[in-house]
Amino acid sequence: MSGQATKTPIGKVTNYYSKINVAVVELFAPLKKGDEIAIEGATTEFTQAVESMQIDRQDIDSAKAGQAIGLKVEERVRIGDTVYRIE
Repeated sequence: MSGQATKTPIGKVTNYYSKINVAVVELFAPLKKGDEIAIEGATTEFTQAVESMQIDRQDIDSAKAGQAIGLKVEERVRIGDTVYRIE
């Protein structure tokens, strides 16, 4: 074990709702509750655990590549930011 976390790009932020702190993320890899993610962009850089995500206002536990999800985020994100899974 090197202790070095790997970051795999899994999605892009396509919208952000600041009043409810929800990012719309277009996924190109699966994501599930409990995953550790990083969101990075020109002025964005933070990590968090996935605690709440939805499709069409329905709570879900996992999402597949190709789906667009609403993801509760802990900080402000911007359209075009990249979402990474930390492993």
